[in-house]
Amino acid sequence: MNTLNQIIVLLFCLVFLNLSYAQNGKDQARNPIVVIDPGHGGKDAGATTRNGIKEKDIVLGIASKIVVLNNKLVENPLLLYLTRYTDTLISLGDRTELTKRLKADIFISIHCNQAINRTASGTEVFIHPKSEVQAEESTYLGFTIQKGLADILGIKNRGIKFGNFQVLRDSDSSATILLELGFLSQTDEAIYLSQEDSQNAVALVILQSIIKFLGL
Repeated sequence: MNTLNQIIVLLFCLVFLNLSYAQNGKDQARNPIVVIDPGHGGKDAGATTRNGIKEKDIVLGIASKIVVLNNKLVENPLLLYLTRYTDTLISLGDRTELTKRLKADIFISIHCNQAINRTASGTEVFIHPKSEVQAEESTYLGFTIQKGLADILGIKNRGIKFGNFQVLRDSDSSATILLELGFLSQTDEAIYLSQEDSQNAVALVILQSIIKFLGL
């Protein structure tokens, strides 16, 4: 190979390596991808309060407010996506498929609880561990959110539990949880979660907790 060809090959390799390095750096520096899944939707209303306010509307309201609050942050914003933005029923498979296509770091399915015992109250977090690392990450995320809701808003913490839910089984995010925000069968929590100001407060605590979990 003559000198000119050697120089051309060397230049090509240098350019290729520089592009690869820049691309890798860009991937490493990307903002964390978070998928929020407002449960239910469409014909599936979920739980309801005594005066007919539906779980599907409450969780969509809170999830939408998380997006708005995230967009207002100047430093360390998240790449945040919802599985539904309107009152639409999305299949469980499509919800988790979104996390796979986006290669999301975090998946949080948001719900409200309901019980025959009308005094039952508080938040619950469910995880479905696939590995020791995933179990640790999911548990810590759930703990961080529940602690924030308890410490800042005074919502009772009912702990972290195992849940055999499809959205947990099928999600491959490193931190995956299903968050039950409170019981719509409990009068005080139903009123609280139905109010606009309360939804903003819950949304802000969830967002701050995610940022804290990620160490941003």
